[in-house]
Amino acid sequence: MELRQLRYFVAVAEELNFGRAAERLLIAGPSLSQQIKALERDLGVRLFDRDRRSVSLTAAGADLLPHTRALLERADDLRGRARRLSGSQAVRLGYVNWLPPDLARRTAAVARVHIDAWVAPSHTQAARVADGSLDLAVCWVRDEDLERHGLRARLLGADRLYAVARDTDAAGPAASPVPARETDVLIDGDTTSWASWNAYAEELTGAVGARAVRISDGAVTGPAFFDHVRRCRRPVLNSPKGQTAALPSDLVRREVVAPRVYWTWSLVWRGSEDRAGVLGVVDALCEGIDAEELGIHAPDAWLPADDPYALSR
Repeated sequence: MELRQLRYFVAVAEELNFGRAAERLLIAGPSLSQQIKALERDLGVRLFDRDRRSVSLTAAGADLLPHTRALLERADDLRGRARRLSGSQAVRLGYVNWLPPDLARRTAAVARVHIDAWVAPSHTQAARVADGSLDLAVCWVRDEDLERHGLRARLLGADRLYAVARDTDAAGPAASPVPARETDVLIDGDTTSWASWNAYAEELTGAVGARAVRISDGAVTGPAFFDHVRRCRRPVLNSPKGQTAALPSDLVRREVVAPRVYWTWSLVWRGSEDRAGVLGVVDALCEGIDAEELGIHAPDAWLPADDPYALSR
């Protein structure tokens, strides 16, 4: 049972309409319905009677509603007290190449967040959190990384990876989707820079049958990546660092399917962390992040088996 589920319960109880409640909460209707069902399973009672025309509170739902409101008020009070206590703290946050676009707005009332200037690979940022150089980091991690470093993680975002191909390889003006097994995946010999990507790529190629292409020039991203695309006969999977890069005019983006390939972004912190400011930033950034809405739990989605958010864990 999560606080957000209790907030969803109150919203539906006040609206008595799942569609209006979903709009109010800024989430998808199916996701709201799933969260309410999960809450009902956790509580062991049915909260709503619903059919195609109407929604109404059950006797149990009506009885629990005022208690839920009181609990949420206490949680908000606790959060407010923590924010006031943490107002003077500067929380050090590192990242790889992506940050939530609304980070400043979300964290303004919680703590002063200092974005570290050293942009480093995921495995480096995770290690820096573990040794105390950073308080938080946005990076890709596996279960074994969390265990080895004594870290905790929450889902912050996800990229659906696509492939890049020569324009002559595309089927018409709009490039057709390409099965994952028909892509090439670059694996670089420089493990200092590319350890996380290489681990991900090795598992991906073994799981979906894509072809591993061994390189040693650091061209997993950047202009040299496009030269590899031009040399390869098959579409080349783009890395998370290349997701927003503009493509040269002779290359096209191709959707990867069967399965759809995802890379997750975690917010990580030390398992021993107890400072209100740090934990407040975690809650402020991660509250409301929904794996279902990001697509990573769709039937045709792929994540590494030891990804913290993989359903197969």
